[in-house]
Amino acid sequence: MDSSRLPIGVLAPDFQLPGVDGQTYSLNNFSEKKVLAVLFTCNHCPYVQAYEDRLITIQADFMEKGVALLAINANETKNYPEDNLDNMILRAKEQGYNFPYLRDDDQAVANAYGAHYTPEVFLFDQGRRLRYTGRIDDNWKEASKARTHDFRKAIEALLSNQAIKNEETHAVGCTIKWAQI
Repeated sequence: MDSSRLPIGVLAPDFQLPGVDGQTYSLNNFSEKKVLAVLFTCNHCPYVQAYEDRLITIQADFMEKGVALLAINANETKNYPEDNLDNMILRAKEQGYNFPYLRDDDQAVANAYGAHYTPEVFLFDQGRRLRYTGRIDDNWKEASKARTHDFRKAIEALLSNQAIKNEETHAVGCTIKWAQI
């Protein structure tokens, strides 16, 4: 799959995806939120696993301010069965996810967003225009050693109606595992 990342300023592509909670989600489910973060993620990637607690903390820190995180797993599951919906349900429960975790089986949503990595962030304002894309911070191995908290700073900028200083960063992680067509 060859997808180009969404450019800053474009509208979020809509979707209809099943979540680990048995519900189906679309952009409309988040219409009341001031800020929406769409994160491409998965179960097996060590980068994602290293960031899980940080993502849970970010959601907890900003939930009351109208920010919603939403995680999407688009990895093919023939070669990566740990990324199937049943295992996603287990992972979300074990880790205590406080945000929806959705399954993109046909990889259409990941392709529409131009996602390449897990984890990779797409941050949208209330009008659902893309305002930030890329990494969570600059140290995937240890939260305490991160110096630039790009994702958190982008959320804070949007909430205070300020410009995001670095709108695009390079996501660091595993590549999305595309199905062979």
